[in-house]
Amino acid sequence: MSGQKTSYWSAEVGRKSNALDLELEVFTLDDPRAIARSLKQSAESSLRRKSAPFRSAMSMLNFYINRAGGGLPAERRRILEQAKVELRRVFGRA
Repeated sequence: MSGQKTSYWSAEVGRKSNALDLELEVFTLDDPRAIARSLKQSAESSLRRKSAPFRSAMSMLNFYINRAGGGLPAERRRILEQAKVELRRVFGRA
């Protein structure tokens, strides 16, 4: 495999979701509210999503967290878990 680039399907999903057009590097933001607002805006404006905006946004957030797995630093995981709480709040599901 020398010289070949390894490609992961999960990385492609984060960049080119068929359901949502995500803000560039949304999951690297340090503000959980900003992450939630961005996901909400992406989900509500998407014409390709197959479920309700809340479900699409939460699914994308969970997908990112799950794919990062154990390699996700504790502080980043804390921010993303708090973004779930904020996502429920911005959708009125708190």
